[in-house]
Amino acid sequence: MTLIAIIAATLAAGIGSVWLAALLMRAGLGGRWRVGPQHLLSLAAGALLATAFMHLLPEAFESGAEAHDLFAVLLLGLVFFFVLEKAELWHHGHENGPQGAPHLHHDHSHDHEHHHHGKGGWTLLTGDSVHCFGDGVLIASAFVADLRLGLVAALSVLAHEVPHHIGDLVALRHRGGGRSMALLKVSLAGSVTALGGIAGYALVGHWDAALPYFLVVAASSFVYVALADLIPQLQKRLSAAQSLVQIGWLLLGISAVVLISRLVHAQGH
Repeated sequence: MTLIAIIAATLAAGIGSVWLAALLMRAGLGGRWRVGPQHLLSLAAGALLATAFMHLLPEAFESGAEAHDLFAVLLLGLVFFFVLEKAELWHHGHENGPQGAPHLHHDHSHDHEHHHHGKGGWTLLTGDSVHCFGDGVLIASAFVADLRLGLVAALSVLAHEVPHHIGDLVALRHRGGGRSMALLKVSLAGSVTALGGIAGYALVGHWDAALPYFLVVAASSFVYVALADLIPQLQKRLSAAQSLVQIGWLLLGISAVVLISRLVHAQGH
């Protein structure tokens, strides 16, 4: 039963985020009162932080594992994801040639388009597939700990993948092949999330003592993505009204995770 739930949730997060991204693009992003990339980034950041600090980490620390060891894993996880991103940026910079001074603040969809421009379509999809596989392992770890935790983790992954997939779809469209082919390719990469879920279930299911540490690694991933990737893209000068809207979407992401968690918990009882 747990494995079936993992496969269903990872497919929903992996492929569902792609189709939701395509739907939002078709509906049209931007405009003063319409949902745009910045709103999605705020929503995703709130969801990831709430999942990490209100669900994954408490579950890990309540397992009875040594707090010192769990904090050490959390620290190492954050450093690992930092090094991993640096290696990826170095690879892309080397592949695309020297870049000028970095632009600190820009639109997320444009950022992804610029980041992937000049990069082979299959290289982009390979990187996405590896990332999705890792997401699947993290979702599986949460499901093995608790069904409610797994659902919240899957929804958080879906939320933060939507802005990412918008950039992927834009980049692939610019390389030709049309909207349908871009959607198919990114959907196939997203489906790798299910393979990660199966692998995570096999690994964690036979190594129960490691579960708290997997949960902490998952939390470190969510925290790093929120604080190092998503929130910095929101740090731009805005009007007071726009800032309030941005904060509102961040709080909405946090509230959604808390609400969904309580509803699932109530259904479980």
